[in-house]
Amino acid sequence: MSGRKNLQSNSTVRWMCAIVFITFSFLWLYGFQSDVLAAAQHVVSDGRTEYHPLLGAMLITVLLQVLQLLVYTVFRLINRGHALTYFPSMLALALISAINTDIRQTYAWGFWWILIPLVLIGWVGACLVVRYIQNVEPDKGTKVFFSRPMWINMLVLFLMMVMVAAISNTNAVFHYRMKAESCLLNGDFEGALDAGWESLESDADLQMIRMYAMARRGELGERLFHYPIVAPSSAMLPTSGESRFVRYPVDSLYHAFRARPARLMLPSTYLRLVSGISGNSRLSGSSGSFGLSRDYELCGLLIDRRLDDFVSLLLSFSTSGDSLDTARLPLHYREALTLYNHLRRHPVLIYRNPVMEEDYRNLQELERKYPDATERKGKVEDWYGQTYYYYYNYAK
Repeated sequence: MSGRKNLQSNSTVRWMCAIVFITFSFLWLYGFQSDVLAAAQHVVSDGRTEYHPLLGAMLITVLLQVLQLLVYTVFRLINRGHALTYFPSMLALALISAINTDIRQTYAWGFWWILIPLVLIGWVGACLVVRYIQNVEPDKGTKVFFSRPMWINMLVLFLMMVMVAAISNTNAVFHYRMKAESCLLNGDFEGALDAGWESLESDADLQMIRMYAMARRGELGERLFHYPIVAPSSAMLPTSGESRFVRYPVDSLYHAFRARPARLMLPSTYLRLVSGISGNSRLSGSSGSFGLSRDYELCGLLIDRRLDDFVSLLLSFSTSGDSLDTARLPLHYREALTLYNHLRRHPVLIYRNPVMEEDYRNLQELERKYPDATERKGKVEDWYGQTYYYYYNYAK
């Protein structure tokens, strides 16, 4: 009877370990690493093959489970030590996910090339010790799901999951960027903007992707400062080499502008060259949009805090300064003009909007309430963190 109970306990432990591993592996690959793995395969294959998230997660998980079965056949670890047979599979899963944030180098295993053999030697030693113990001290528990062997195995699997997370690339901005590019490839510009929406972290590449997605929706002047701006205007297009795509074809971006640069150049230079090309004057979207290239030019000047140049360029886009329809300008343009009129004694463009004036007045009152600079910045960020006012005065 005791032997039958031990056999039942061992079988249950094995099944539970398999269920936990398969669930974790699939969710890790499909739900968290799919866009990163797709980028890695794109780079490794030089764009000739594409990674399918669902099939890839299923295939890798099956192969890792087969590897575990082979390890189990060799060591025959049961009950308390069974989870150790998943170590090679967990290690392989971690190394597969260790994609370099600088995707051009693909994998960043670094010192793991040295540690892996040592770790595997230590693991083999542990397996031999556990097998010896299980032979001289068999488990006697009969409560299958609440037995000591069950919880020891679950703890070991949990520690292995922590190892996978520690070795894998979990850089948040990198994951946002790969997710956003996947959305661009599917024509989902709003999805690209949703990637990392609540995070304050960003980089030049992610900023470029977001600007392009906003521009394609005709919302660049409406939403640009809803996201963190961490790079100057020289990175807002891939023309200068300061920012770039991994999977999204750059020719698709240049097709939207109707021109491809013949050499590396600053985005401002490129935009001046293409602004007069037919078809670049306007995209469908916000009624206040000036068009793809012109909105990029204006927003580039706002990013660099060049208010006077922004106003001059804005006026040049109208037949005369008096005919500029300021009532239909996008939100950030209106914020910039309000700020400009308050900062310049003799503005070349007089702009008065009752709603914007009230908003700016409230901002000034909020600033006066907090004499401490750090506290003042925090309060202004809480209320005005997605405005050009905050970016101009407080953002780095």
